[in-house]
Amino acid sequence: MSAAAIAGAVTSCFRYPSRTWSSARRRSLSVFSSFLQPIAASSSDKVPSPFPGICPLLRMEGFWSRASIDKNTGLVEHLQQYGIMKSKQVAEVMETIDRGHFVPSGSPAYVDSPMPIGYNATISAPHMHATCLELLEDHLKPGMRALDVGSGTGYLTACFAMMVGSEGRAVGVEHIPELVASSIENIKKSAAAPLLQGGSLSVHVADGRLGWPESAPYDAIHVGAAASEIPKPLLDQLKPGGRMVIPVGNFFQDLKVVDKNLDGSIELRTETSVRYVPLTSRASQLQDF
Repeated sequence: MSAAAIAGAVTSCFRYPSRTWSSARRRSLSVFSSFLQPIAASSSDKVPSPFPGICPLLRMEGFWSRASIDKNTGLVEHLQQYGIMKSKQVAEVMETIDRGHFVPSGSPAYVDSPMPIGYNATISAPHMHATCLELLEDHLKPGMRALDVGSGTGYLTACFAMMVGSEGRAVGVEHIPELVASSIENIKKSAAAPLLQGGSLSVHVADGRLGWPESAPYDAIHVGAAASEIPKPLLDQLKPGGRMVIPVGNFFQDLKVVDKNLDGSIELRTETSVRYVPLTSRASQLQDF
């Protein structure tokens, strides 16, 4: 295996939530990944790491087998079995929204790994989708409003829409027009299609760092790329009593949980260490693409 592939596999491991990995193991994986990443960056891959399937460490420990995750239900069952997914509602929505409709053709849709989707963007690993959905679950009740920044293939936006329902509002924001167009086609093939047709679910071409003020304030905001600092427009668009989940950092990143109290004050905590592509301008993202 090349150094780039090893770095990608370690990065995939490192994205597992803190409740799964001990702090000592996560620190060790962070150091190992950091050591290998400059080598991986010199490869021809357009994304920070190639994400080549399941982490070999997990495979050695008997967590996964490719034969058992060739269907969406199998993926959900594995996430439940190994403690990644605890919420019944999150399990139901991830069973309803088939990941197979939201990955590039020919990709292993039900392998727990992030993967490139073109335009120097990725779709997150299913365990990260489950983690973010569980963190936001209490803010994705029927009738609530949700914003998905960096909506990519539209997968998590569709999940949000199913949770807030036709009386709520789910908005995806993505600054690559081609990804917006393809995400809409993906959603049309999914169980969220009626919500798209009815107008309670929409995806827009826009700079995600600026949010989508037209539908603000939001009970839940998810950011699918790492910001060097939390964008103020997103904080302003978060409803008092609402929650934002956002990866923050440059090379070293943490998944932050941002709660806005009813008086407008902000509480911030770290959920786990992660590795995301950067939240940046369209021009910067497409550089060298």
